[in-house]
Amino acid sequence: MQADAQVGPPQLPASMRKAWIQIILVCVDFIMILVGFQIAFIVRFDIERIPWLYAYSTAPSHFYSPLMLGLTFVWIMIFNALGLYEHKNLFRGMEEYKHVFLGGTLGMMLVITFYFIGPDFELARGWLIVSWIFVSGSVMIGRTIFRLIIHNLRVQGFLQTNVLFVGADSEGLAVARQLISDRTSGIKVIGFVDDKYKRGHEILSGIRVLGPINSIERMVIDNHVEDLIVSSNSLEREQFIKLFQYFGSDSDVTVRISSGIYELLTTGVEVQEFGGVPLMSINKVRLSRGETTLKRLLDLFIVIPFLIIFAPVILAIALTIKFSSDGPIFHKRRVMGVGGETFHALKFRTMHVNADQVLKEILAKNPVLRKEYKMHYKLKNDPRITSIGKFLRSTSLDELPQLLNVLFGQMSLVGPRMITPAELSRYGKWGMNLQTVKPAITGLWQVSGRSNLTYEDRVRLDMYYIRNYSLWLDLYILLLTIPIVFKGHGAY
Repeated sequence: MQADAQVGPPQLPASMRKAWIQIILVCVDFIMILVGFQIAFIVRFDIERIPWLYAYSTAPSHFYSPLMLGLTFVWIMIFNALGLYEHKNLFRGMEEYKHVFLGGTLGMMLVITFYFIGPDFELARGWLIVSWIFVSGSVMIGRTIFRLIIHNLRVQGFLQTNVLFVGADSEGLAVARQLISDRTSGIKVIGFVDDKYKRGHEILSGIRVLGPINSIERMVIDNHVEDLIVSSNSLEREQFIKLFQYFGSDSDVTVRISSGIYELLTTGVEVQEFGGVPLMSINKVRLSRGETTLKRLLDLFIVIPFLIIFAPVILAIALTIKFSSDGPIFHKRRVMGVGGETFHALKFRTMHVNADQVLKEILAKNPVLRKEYKMHYKLKNDPRITSIGKFLRSTSLDELPQLLNVLFGQMSLVGPRMITPAELSRYGKWGMNLQTVKPAITGLWQVSGRSNLTYEDRVRLDMYYIRNYSLWLDLYILLLTIPIVFKGHGAY
């Protein structure tokens, strides 16, 4: 039984599609490497406003032009040796850029080696340094543009990869939903094979069970499947062995196995050898070292100027709170951080000092408010809030002190919402994931309704953010936050 026919653009055979992508990427790299070398040449020899690089002389273009062309071929060979043109390594974001930079560094070390051992090999050292920077940067820019073009084509239905799922259990369905939600991945789920459901049963919207598990071989051939994704709980050991015996050496089909804990874990796993035995290790944090560094740089790049510019506003609010009601200027809330560590998240105090006693009395007398507080951990019309506090909350100015938490590295600008240790239990099986990234001032929950959302919606949005983190997602959320803060939508 074949998957339901779907109207869409014509698709190239898998081998041809992969070959064309690799060829075009080599051409993109070739052009961008040359561009990088040429920019470095102009900076070194033609721009007089950079005195520490520029030296008045006639640039020997008859020497540098063929050299740059030759080095471009060397860079391409290094990239190829590092696997930058292998299909499994393409469009991997920071991992890809890391290998591009490594390739550029290796190439430059090779040039420097020849520079020292070659008696007649003379090069401008300034050009070498600038080339290292501009070539790596230009290749990254070229690959980013190429990736955006590929993503756009995939969204329009081109360059699709047919995927068959083995096992329609909760794990398989969770993975399938994630892949379907990311249209830029180019993954087309053509169906499931499972013994628990009848053939033709619609397991997800538009996606059906194509047959029992023993029909995998025929389904792969009939539907031109390139990837098999196996839910680790769906097969017996003997079935696993049979599956790998059949497809293990098939160059046209890739077999992938889910971790078995995908629904619970957002940090991912990696296979490592332990005593010579390959075992899966659970990553303790969601972000790689490179992603963590970039995220931290983004936080500091925004927070430091913001604190300097708005220091008078922060001071004015602090003085207003101090002289308008009794109590401290700041409210300290003990919340969960990375690795289960707790810290005090700062906010301007917006409630009276006896707020806890007032809350207990109100909740004891009013079951409607008690239900509202149990659902949201806050009240829309809260009698504990001071007059200045209502203004601060509606404008989100009460959260300005949290910029200090970001500055100290306890929080981030974008991420999941911060929660108290008591709230952690409400996240149930998802609770462990909150401890893999820093809590934040804004996030998907902030731009999707804020306090108007149900608690379940907040949990769902937090998990989506953690699982799908990217620097671009952070920038997108920051841009959406600006008009929402000015409108005051959902803030109370």
